[in-house]
Amino acid sequence: MAPIHGIHTIDTGFVRPRFDAAYLVVENGRGAFIDCGTNFAVPRMLEALDGAGLAPADVDWLILTHVHLDHAGGAGELIAQLPNARLVVHPRGARHMIDPSALWAGASAVYGEAVMEQTYGRLRPVPAERVIEAPDGHMVDLAGRPLRCLDTPGHAKHHLTVYDERTNVCFTGDVFGLSYRDFDTADGPFILPTTSPVQFDPTALHASIERLLALRPSAMYLTHYGRVEDVERLAADLHVQIDAMVALARSAQGRIDRHAALVASLTELYATRARAHGWREGRDALRQLLGMDIELNAQGLEVWLDH
Repeated sequence: MAPIHGIHTIDTGFVRPRFDAAYLVVENGRGAFIDCGTNFAVPRMLEALDGAGLAPADVDWLILTHVHLDHAGGAGELIAQLPNARLVVHPRGARHMIDPSALWAGASAVYGEAVMEQTYGRLRPVPAERVIEAPDGHMVDLAGRPLRCLDTPGHAKHHLTVYDERTNVCFTGDVFGLSYRDFDTADGPFILPTTSPVQFDPTALHASIERLLALRPSAMYLTHYGRVEDVERLAADLHVQIDAMVALARSAQGRIDRHAALVASLTELYATRARAHGWREGRDALRQLLGMDIELNAQGLEVWLDH
């Protein structure tokens, strides 16, 4: 994808092509990364710098939308390669970057140590003196280009969105859902919310989406995946689906096979909506592309139900 307004899309290589994006914003010979993927993405991040005509010393910032490992797992390794960069993160996420042991332990309890090392690599701490906490409204100055950090909970309590005021676009992490290019049709992008464990909050997610919509942005840059326009339609689609997913979760509550029931009902919801969107690849293809997201969404809804 060719850069627009100095914004370069980087495929981190996580899971499959065009699944997990990070971004490089270039202004007057200085750079800021937004999200960074896992340790294994670091060579791709450095290649993107080279492609943009920058050296590692030209990067001033690494801004994280949140500290889930597909967004932030490589932060310590990347910062070690960027001598002048500081890391900007939500105040609730800062301690996990300085000491990632709790992040590692929590994920390892789910996936196991061997899978963690293979998927993410060992998490490297970021020196505390290089970490900046970004409360709501915090402004990052990229060579005179203001990047405003907005507190946007709903997917996670430690989630922020980066608003590029000059170009009127948002880097939304996961708060504005998932939109894989595989589902694009003549009707444009297809989108769905992400409720992955463990801090899904539907009320907060609705409010965060509305807050971003009030900025009237021309485009959203999603981690999963890339730039999307037609923002008002996509926001409306997200609102409808959040409510539908909450209703499915409530209807599955109390069932012995709750998880399996939720996976099945979410699959049906997305398949029906994708078909209405003009996507004709069928149920098996949908499961192949969305299987991991459906599983995580089901888990996230169950954690929400239980709390």
